[in-house]
Amino acid sequence: NTRRIVLPDNGRQWKDWKQASTVYSRNRIQTTKYTWLTFLPRNLLRQFHRLGNLYFFFLVVLNWFPQVEVFHREITMLPLVMVLLFSMIKDAVEDYRKYQYDKIINITKTRVYDK
Repeated sequence: NTRRIVLPDNGRQWKDWKQASTVYSRNRIQTTKYTWLTFLPRNLLRQFHRLGNLYFFFLVVLNWFPQVEVFHREITMLPLVMVLLFSMIKDAVEDYRKYQYDKIINITKTRVYDK
């Protein structure tokens, strides 16, 4: 009992590979959430999915109307701005660390073990 493996060698594989390599993405790891262009809008969208941030945003908007104004506008904005700023800094540092780790992983050599 012998097995036979047939591999076509008519040049078509190379042409198919060239076409497929332009369609598919590269074999690399990317775990980051943001890019330089999408950081601010995507991060703000993520921040305002939290109920507490929406509550403070509602208070800020409500305080801009003179009939409802309780505190000074700046004082009402301060907690929201501080929370958003600290969260943005934390997310930016986290994402940058992920980017650095992805870069290290993507340049490391791998070994392929044949069975």
